[in-house]
This record gives sequence, C-alpha cells and structure tokens, in this order.
Amino acid sequence: MVSRSRHPHKEIESTLRYAEEKGWRVKPAVGHAFAILVCPWNDKDCRCGEFCQNSVWRTPRNPEAHARTLRRIVDHCRHGDEKDGDD
Repeated sequence: MVSRSRHPHKEIESTLRYAEEKGWRVKPAVGHAFAILVCPWNDKDCRCGEFCQNSVWRTPRNPEAHARTLRRIVDHCRHGDEKDGDD
C-alpha cells in the first residue's frame, strides 16, 4: 500500500484499504474531496467510464453510506478480482 493520509472516518478508511487491496488507486485531491478513487483499468468497456473514478469526500453527511457506495463501486467493477491494472 502506498503511503497516504488516513481518512478521518474509520468506515471510509476501511473501504479505501479494501479498494487498494483490489488494485484501485487513492489519489490525493484538493478542496472538499479527500481523494479520488481510481480504477486501475479505466478502459472503455468498464461501465463506459462511469465508475472509473469517484470522489472520496472528506466530511460526508453520512460516512457509513458513503463507505458503502465506494465499496459497491469497487465490487461492481467488471474486472473483478484482477490484480494488476494498466496504468
């Protein structure tokens, strides 16, 4: 895992670690977003790009719901459990 700041909400931090284990990257962001969650494959067949990246909010209204949404995005990636992506 690449060194990065920990998310202040434990549910979201847990989901970010889960995504990293699946090969997703957590890129630092500025402003209201804590980070950008990026699919390692990001190809045209992967949900037409809809879920190839998503913002991770620093202070979401409902951290548990935001964590579930992020996990669902990772779990529904068409590449599934492939370990190495094309960067």
